[in-house]
Amino acid sequence: MNISKTQLKAILYLNVVLLCYSCSQEPPKSDKNPIIDTPFTERIYKEVPLGEIQPKGWLGNQLEIMRDHSTGHLDEVYDKIRIDNGWLGGQGDAWEETPYWLDGAVPLAYLLDDEVLKEKVQKYIDWSIENQRPSGYFGPITNWERESGLQVDVEHCEQGADWWPRMLMLKVIQQYYTATQDKRVLPFMQRYFDYQLATLDRCPIGKWTEWAASRGVENMRVVQWLYTITGDDQLLKLSQKIKDQSFDWSNWLGNRDWVIDAASHPNGENWMRRHGVNVAMAIKEPGINFQRTGDSSYLKTAKTGFKDLMLLHGLPNGIFSADEDLHGNAPIQGTELCAIVETMFSMEELIGISGDPFYMDALERMTFNALPTQTTDDFNAKQYFQMANQIVIDRGVFAFTLPFNHQMNNVLGAKSGYSCCYANMHQGWTKYAQHLWYKTQTGGLAALVYGPNTLLTTINDLPVTIEEHTNYPFEDEIRFEVFMEQSSRFTMDFRIPVWCDSAAITVNGTPVEFNVDQRLVHLDRVWKDGDQVVLNFPMEIKATEWAENSRAVERGPLVYGLKLNEIWDQDTHKQEGKYFTVHTDSPWNYGLLQQQLPQLNKHTKLTISPVAEDFVWNLANAPLEIKIQAKQIPDWKAINGLAYLPVTGREGFYKGEVSKNIDNVSLVPVGFTKLRIIAFPIVR
Repeated sequence: MNISKTQLKAILYLNVVLLCYSCSQEPPKSDKNPIIDTPFTERIYKEVPLGEIQPKGWLGNQLEIMRDHSTGHLDEVYDKIRIDNGWLGGQGDAWEETPYWLDGAVPLAYLLDDEVLKEKVQKYIDWSIENQRPSGYFGPITNWERESGLQVDVEHCEQGADWWPRMLMLKVIQQYYTATQDKRVLPFMQRYFDYQLATLDRCPIGKWTEWAASRGVENMRVVQWLYTITGDDQLLKLSQKIKDQSFDWSNWLGNRDWVIDAASHPNGENWMRRHGVNVAMAIKEPGINFQRTGDSSYLKTAKTGFKDLMLLHGLPNGIFSADEDLHGNAPIQGTELCAIVETMFSMEELIGISGDPFYMDALERMTFNALPTQTTDDFNAKQYFQMANQIVIDRGVFAFTLPFNHQMNNVLGAKSGYSCCYANMHQGWTKYAQHLWYKTQTGGLAALVYGPNTLLTTINDLPVTIEEHTNYPFEDEIRFEVFMEQSSRFTMDFRIPVWCDSAAITVNGTPVEFNVDQRLVHLDRVWKDGDQVVLNFPMEIKATEWAENSRAVERGPLVYGLKLNEIWDQDTHKQEGKYFTVHTDSPWNYGLLQQQLPQLNKHTKLTISPVAEDFVWNLANAPLEIKIQAKQIPDWKAINGLAYLPVTGREGFYKGEVSKNIDNVSLVPVGFTKLRIIAFPIVR
């Protein structure tokens, strides 16, 4: 029998593969050709339906402020959404800003059970569903459709529009479905995903813009969510196809060259790969891939990628620089507001998929420290870019990779900078509130991040109400009270924060024994009406190390900044409208004392005030204040509005001139500030 060279190569390769199996080693797997019958990996923690969580206390106040101001009225005050909206059949906005707004407004409506806001957002959802084309395509009417009188179909997919804004609207409609179980939603999504599967070879994800190719994970996520309901294997095939056509984020996040290059080469090449908001969305992509493939190396990739990102670009407030690109870890670099809220959502997704407390701690840190400082307390204005060490808010170029010609990226305004954040900022607080509870795989409950709320849910076919009483993160006690008509056995999981070494838990006054190193406590018992669980997380004042050997002062999940007098002014820009600037007449050029850092609890004084009933995030309402000793550094002066850090050398202190006087200065939680120093040099 004659054997060709090709046949011989095939036989040799088969023998190698068989040998690999005989040695219990896996042959190389290709993500381009996944094994379709690989079991889909369910989430460790599943979301509770939208509307079951009712935020209370300071968090409820925050959401009510949003409802009463921009979030509840953006369609009335923002012309791009107000006038002839494309998502209602008009010729106005057909891009991302309407679905961005709805991505926060829809959950807000159901978290607050606000009928007026529900009715307002409903019309956009109804129009999208009711005007889906017979082919499955949906969204604003395209120019070709208006001119031809035809509708986009599989044969004319190129006459459709960019995939990206449809990804956002899918995210909106998915949330709406969890609140309403509207029977129109699942067939609507199935028809659209059938359309995508039939057209992506001819009209790939990146056909129109790189925005879709860089953010394909948002599409994949909803596709795989539908799979968990229908079990249709074609959905996994579609998700894989979208991944193959999108940016290779999982490879980049796991390959450290990408994050190093982003720090080393902030030029005009491949900038979409280091665009901060793209990165923020991409962080969850390895988790989505893990679910689809069952390949646990994706979870390692996600964690490696986020740790590397924070190592090279991370800031003390829990987020990375993104002005608009990744831009290193100096505290004078900026961070775009969209990057914060999108990273928060990626953390919330990775918590559910992996169950890893690492992401729970990261979520709280960025939520309590980075998010609140970037908007006005009435939630009507925002900064496009904030800085960790921010001694002025004003027009200027600063040190941003993209300052824009009008130099309005740092001011507080509705339309200042690029307007995407004015539409997208609404999802931050709403999604945090929506993830105060998860369901476990066995049908129990998990409180993995904390805040005041009431949960009304069903467990073992029984109604259960749990009230979470707390002013956390401004206090260290969290009390849960259970209300139920009939006793029932289920588990409740609680997270022990990474910063807490002496946590205590009681059930009905009886201490619970647990291993603090495990970070997740599972309480499996028969719960009855009136049961109480109390968590105590003692918070110590400590210093952590950041760029240029600087230090940040922390207590629990809160990072503290130097309290500076804020002088507000208002002005108007012809194109970008009204805006605020903020200046200070307070000295800010302080260094912390090296000898006090190891035991800050002994060298500081903490003042705790009641959390106001009409809580807002501003300097006057900060309920916590730390007094600490510091010395001024005379040569540390502003350069173009920036507080470039003096270098704290390898010996652990700044060697330049330092004042001989020791001053007692005040620090407050960063979220209550507009101006501050967070990263301090060290002096002797």
